[in-house]
Amino acid sequence: MSEIKVPDLGESISEGTIYKWLVQEGDTVGQGDVLAELETDKVNLEISAEADGVISSILRQAGENVAVGETIGIIGSAADSGTAAGAGSAAADSAAGGGAAGAGSSAGASGGEAPAAGSAAAEAPAAAQSAAAPEAAAGHAALATPGARKLARERGIDLGEVSPRDPIGRIGQADVKGHGAAAPQAAPAAPAASAAPAQARPAAGSAPQGGDGKPAERKRMSRRRLTIASRLVEAQQTAAMLTTFNEVDMTAILDIRKRRKDGFKEKHDVSLGFMSFFTKAVIGALKAYPLLNAEIDGEDLVIKKYYDIGIAVAAKEGLVVPVVRDADRLSFPEIERQIGELAGKARANTLSLQELQGGTFTITNGGVFGSLLSTPILNTPQVGILGMHKIQLRPIALDEERTVNRPMMYIALSYDHRIVDGSEAVSFLVKVKELLEDPEALLLEG
Repeated sequence: MSEIKVPDLGESISEGTIYKWLVQEGDTVGQGDVLAELETDKVNLEISAEADGVISSILRQAGENVAVGETIGIIGSAADSGTAAGAGSAAADSAAGGGAAGAGSSAGASGGEAPAAGSAAAEAPAAAQSAAAPEAAAGHAALATPGARKLARERGIDLGEVSPRDPIGRIGQADVKGHGAAAPQAAPAAPAASAAPAQARPAAGSAPQGGDGKPAERKRMSRRRLTIASRLVEAQQTAAMLTTFNEVDMTAILDIRKRRKDGFKEKHDVSLGFMSFFTKAVIGALKAYPLLNAEIDGEDLVIKKYYDIGIAVAAKEGLVVPVVRDADRLSFPEIERQIGELAGKARANTLSLQELQGGTFTITNGGVFGSLLSTPILNTPQVGILGMHKIQLRPIALDEERTVNRPMMYIALSYDHRIVDGSEAVSFLVKVKELLEDPEALLLEG
């Protein structure tokens, strides 16, 4: 027997939520097989089998919160499962042949279909009816796997009528499913009187809310969504958050990308996007204004001398911020490659905790969704976050007489006013603007 336990989830994470089970009771599994998916505050993790065997019991269901080290299921050995099934079969045969009442009761309880021993002994008609049951049916029922029993109860199928394909006569879930598909007429028809209330009862999650009877849907928030909500509220309640804005003429960057993108792709096997330019520009500005690369620790100010840049990614389960480590030491293609890999993992829900932890400054790009202007919320305990937006042609006055259309982008810097003054925040954003409008400077200062 092997216990299925919640694994160590990493630093500061003590519990998670069972997202879904990938196996059912009665399923045969091998060592290393993925059994369930666990949702944590940051990522989803897989729980694997530590031994070969049969899922004999699932103790915690999908949607339940579980703690690190908690047992959520049991894997029994295949040999133990066969022995138990054989013992049940013998008990059933004994009961059918007029054996001890206790043995008959045990077999009946295992199948979940026979009456209690006391009532069978007390009432002659019930005893006669039990004796008339076919011996083969009792044997089949006793040899059914837990998963097959559960499925049969749900579908109202008598296990005694199911033909097993297993050489030793054990009924599996596939046998029950095949029986249900082959003989749907065997299921008893529901009385018309009871059908009406069942049709009138609304499905779970879609019941009307309020007294007006209008339809609505109620969905439980995922653990990640709850964490995002909690952290965003915490950021607004604990930080003196303020946002300053500027705009960037993207002409030079668009020109470089147009001229260099094919050669860049051919040489480095990665596309030249905007994020490498913005990452380099942010690093150059952080070096000039280091308080934006700091955090508050109690009454201390921790100014970080390294540049781990978080890149916000919109995934199906919610926003995540994987981190590009030591981004100041990376080249343009290395930054683009790492961002692409992290974004792919985020959307596939395969990020590790290490790839999400830490970070000294964050960049978020609402422009990919068409946002023209926004005020990003701090990713605490960081004290700065840069928001990128949609590139849009706008008329720009070159002087008193000349106006031209230029591809412009609004950029926003949200910062913690507790340690960053307005003048420093504005100067930081101006520095980012200058570096982006003169990309050659990125090679010197980024």
